[in-house]
Amino acid sequence: MINSPLVFAATCDLSGQVRGKAYPVSEREGRAKKGIGWVPTNSLITCFDTIAPSPFGALGDLVIVPDEKAEIEVELEKGKPAERLALGDIRNLDGTAWGLCPRSILQDALDRLDRAAGLQVNAAFEHEFQMPDLELQPGEAFNYGAFTHHRVFGEALVAAMEAGGIEPDTFLKEYGARQFEVTNAPALGKKAADWAVLLRELTKRLARTMGHHASFVPIIDPDGVGNGVHVHISFLDQNDDPATYDADHPYGMSATTGSFIAGILKYLDSFLALTAPSDISYLRLTPHRWSAAYNNLGYHDREASVRICPITAKDEKKRAKQYNFEFRAADAAASPYLVMAALVHAGAQGIEDNLPMPNVTQEDLSELPESELHARGYVRLPQTLSEALDRFEANETVRSWFDPQFSEVYLALKRAEIDHVKDMSDLEKCALYSKVY
Repeated sequence: MINSPLVFAATCDLSGQVRGKAYPVSEREGRAKKGIGWVPTNSLITCFDTIAPSPFGALGDLVIVPDEKAEIEVELEKGKPAERLALGDIRNLDGTAWGLCPRSILQDALDRLDRAAGLQVNAAFEHEFQMPDLELQPGEAFNYGAFTHHRVFGEALVAAMEAGGIEPDTFLKEYGARQFEVTNAPALGKKAADWAVLLRELTKRLARTMGHHASFVPIIDPDGVGNGVHVHISFLDQNDDPATYDADHPYGMSATTGSFIAGILKYLDSFLALTAPSDISYLRLTPHRWSAAYNNLGYHDREASVRICPITAKDEKKRAKQYNFEFRAADAAASPYLVMAALVHAGAQGIEDNLPMPNVTQEDLSELPESELHARGYVRLPQTLSEALDRFEANETVRSWFDPQFSEVYLALKRAEIDHVKDMSDLEKCALYSKVY
């Protein structure tokens, strides 16, 4: 069959969906300058393809301008069309950044951190996903036999990552039923979020070529385990030297790192709607699910919202390079750009306000009485998306991090999503979301 190869220019939008338009490969150079047409109300499309009440209506025009640094061309099967995907920025017709463009929102946050502390963010998104149509076998958690059974998929996925310029790290059969984890090496700034988007899409497309459905849904079974997105963060200074670690601190944090994490913890309950943005996200964010339920910094604690990660190096220079912390209250219903932007803005706020280093926990906070939690400055995170949205709406500081119209649009979008599933059981919601993500 005749064909003219197409490139799909895309944004990972406010609902975490990768949307856009395709154009012929022969037009790549021109499209990198003029972009491809887009409209403001597209940002009000929910993950269920309904349209939330829009302040834009039928008015307005924008363009998605693809970024050649965020483009992949990966041949998953011999003789079949390659995956050609170019992530880009949503711009106004005069070329300026549109205020609701997720990728531009992230760049604004990164620029703020640079101004506040002269730091670059080095980050990696750790993904869990499930393939619900696989045959369920007992004894598969972290099992070598289970890995070998799915070796073809794992090795093909790593090959696809390499072909797409994403540096692979690990692949494993995770604890949950039909659950896997894939990680990549850290990358600087926007590239970390770009890689997160591209990796999800490659995983889904590869699974489909093998006759399976890969779902990054936050939780697929209310009684089962969830699928988190854990964001590992460290800093480099302007000379590209590590700037996260301080050997003199009991837990290794530099003063700037401490203030950055303090900002995350202070504002977490008010930006959680951006990092855990689905109705079912809150089934996962409960105690004893190895996720996050409180605004605490834990030492090697997989139930803390922010975790100080283990390092193995003995040499201090290597320890400084390895040292990182991990944000655990996120999932793949969120646009990676918004997740990272929220974290960087919160951290920059903490640095600008000179917040003191947070205390480090090594205990189960769910066993403490509410009075003690309050006295120590810990709060239970929102337990529904509605509650999370209300806290976001009420926090003027958090809303000030974004374009003035962002809050209005995001709240409308997410409340429309809640309304769409309001009459469903948790099991029905999970089944629906698993098809979307």
